[in-house]
Amino acid sequence: MYYERFIAGRYLRSGHFFTSVSTWITVLGVTLGVAVVCFVMSMHNGFESELRKRLLGTTSHITVFPRDGMTIPHYRELIKDIMTVPDVVAASPFIYYKAAISSASAGDGIVVRGIELESEKNTADIAKTIIKGTYDFNISDFDSTEPAAGMLMGTTLADRLGVTVGDPVVLYSLRGEDLRRNARPRIAKFYITGIFESGMYEFDAEMVYIPLDAAQKLFQMDDEVTAVHMKLTDIYLADKITPEIKEVIGPGYDVVPWNVLHKNLFTWIALEKKILFIGFILIVLVAAFSIISTLVMLAMQKRSEIGILKTFGSTSASIRKIFIYNGLSIGLVGVICGWSLALSAAWIQNEYAIISLPAELYFIDYLPIEIHPFDFFVAGLVTMAICFLAAYYPAQRAAKHSVIEVLRQ
Repeated sequence: MYYERFIAGRYLRSGHFFTSVSTWITVLGVTLGVAVVCFVMSMHNGFESELRKRLLGTTSHITVFPRDGMTIPHYRELIKDIMTVPDVVAASPFIYYKAAISSASAGDGIVVRGIELESEKNTADIAKTIIKGTYDFNISDFDSTEPAAGMLMGTTLADRLGVTVGDPVVLYSLRGEDLRRNARPRIAKFYITGIFESGMYEFDAEMVYIPLDAAQKLFQMDDEVTAVHMKLTDIYLADKITPEIKEVIGPGYDVVPWNVLHKNLFTWIALEKKILFIGFILIVLVAAFSIISTLVMLAMQKRSEIGILKTFGSTSASIRKIFIYNGLSIGLVGVICGWSLALSAAWIQNEYAIISLPAELYFIDYLPIEIHPFDFFVAGLVTMAICFLAAYYPAQRAAKHSVIEVLRQ
């Protein structure tokens, strides 16, 4: 029989004003708890996804470094070996080193990356982020009376140096010099051929790209590079393919997948997500105490009805079910409303980017939201479990009402 559900519904729709108000306040508490949990989880999903996409747009999926920390001399042969591994789409060599830069109005310390344009285009997304100029190192359109090369520069760095496409800059490097003597920095002139905006503040504020041969000359390298990175058919194959690459290229190299290269960052995000989930569940626990008080008051008000039900043959188990159904009904309405509120807030944020972030602190300039149905399911399941436990005590108390005591009163 399902009369317990019918009676539970009648109790929830009770015309008693205080009981009705307290019920909806309880529903509101559960709704806000579920909405906050789901929204915060989705916020972390979006932040992690956006950060991963932008990082992999500049560093690719797997990177090979020389184990001695120096350089890779036979990188062309190394790339040929790497390309024999299944699921490796492309590989590109690069030089990664720090230098000083100067324009006509300012100077700064930066990170220089020497690349081969075509191979880098196949492994990273830098070509897609050009907002001014072209993805090219050709300076034939600029008036240059001395040897120079092209340069791609981040938009934040360009603003800081006060330069744009076509302007000259100078790089300074002391790599390889004997600093115990009167060493002078090597100087190389470049013209800005393109300005990129990756969306990652650190890259846009500190990174420049120059031709690989120009970087080799500036940093006193022969035909060598500092690392080789590659793109896979699927980023989540990185852990599986890493041992295969190690076996193909042999010892002497460190093969580092993207999730290890940025391990500290993604571990921090995952840990923060778990901590916040636990923290915001406390909101639901507060609502659970409201469920307890609401159902206890309901049980006190319905003592005579409970006594009548028992005289008609209702068992203590049936009475217990009625009040548990009440608690679960409050939880269910709260979960559905919380999901709806979280989905609405997520849509508004993704559509209008209302919440912005300081890019110099959080890498990105707005708060992206990414919905994972599993997170919503877990939040709803935990909430329903809490509501069940909160309803059990008043249900047990109501079930213990004695028919004789009720009739005497």
